[in-house]
Amino acid sequence: MANGLQIVGVGLATLDVLLRLKDMPTWEHGARLSGFRFDGGGLVGTAMVAAARLGARVGFVGTAGTDEAADLKLRSMVDCGVDLSHLVRREGPEDQVVVVHVHAETGERAFMGMESWRKQQLRPEELDRSYITSAEYLHLDGFHHRAAMQAARWMKEAGKTVVLDGSQTSGPVHEPLRKLVPYIDVLITGSGFAKGLTGISDIWEAGEAILKMGPRVFVETVGEDGSYTVTAQERFHTPAFKVKVVDTTGAGDVFHGAYIVGLLHGWNARSVALFSTAVSAIKCTQLGGRAGIPGYDQVIAFLAERGTKLE
Repeated sequence: MANGLQIVGVGLATLDVLLRLKDMPTWEHGARLSGFRFDGGGLVGTAMVAAARLGARVGFVGTAGTDEAADLKLRSMVDCGVDLSHLVRREGPEDQVVVVHVHAETGERAFMGMESWRKQQLRPEELDRSYITSAEYLHLDGFHHRAAMQAARWMKEAGKTVVLDGSQTSGPVHEPLRKLVPYIDVLITGSGFAKGLTGISDIWEAGEAILKMGPRVFVETVGEDGSYTVTAQERFHTPAFKVKVVDTTGAGDVFHGAYIVGLLHGWNARSVALFSTAVSAIKCTQLGGRAGIPGYDQVIAFLAERGTKLE
């Protein structure tokens, strides 16, 4: 499959243990669950599942343990045909596990990860340059940061496109992510990232400053307020679609995978953002970061019902 890849992701994949509840438990008082699910998670891992379900040919490079939990986190990747031939298995139990508390009324989440989950970093020497550069798009999240930097350099040398998931942040952007930005073509972030990177509060001005750092497209997603896009040609806001929200886990990750698929289709920037917004909205109607990811035809039907066409 490697020779036919369109997208390769290098980054984090987790096993998410999702607990849907109204009230958090305390040491004095327990709580009742209204929903429960095991699901695969992680920024790049979930983005790659989304891209695959939307019809792209996808590969994922990351790490996993060798126990049943590791197999469980990879199941949805296997089921939708993501190529895992270059995944690195570390002998022992899976440690990239996250307990996700999902608020039953709002769909907002609180995360609790394992203490050891950053100890099994992917090393640059474990990457296969020909595999990485066989794809047109490389998607990163900054996890495995030394390997991510190496992969980004290879793609830039090959004249290919690099996409980065800049997570939501409330403070300065960490140095490893800052060092990646000059190698990035499409930077899609969560809220607060632009300000944390540039020190500029105004989203449009921050976007313009980011374009001067290297990226040619900047998008910041801001939950129920949709997203903001800045390119050399235009700047615009894309509103979110109103749906019955069950769980927002993975909404941003899914947006990233859908965005790359939109780029593969050659749509204009507004259509790509609209398509990604629709995919993310549909995902939020089910519990789990990957469980609700739609197929391509479902997304087109969703848009058509709202009188929207892509260009």
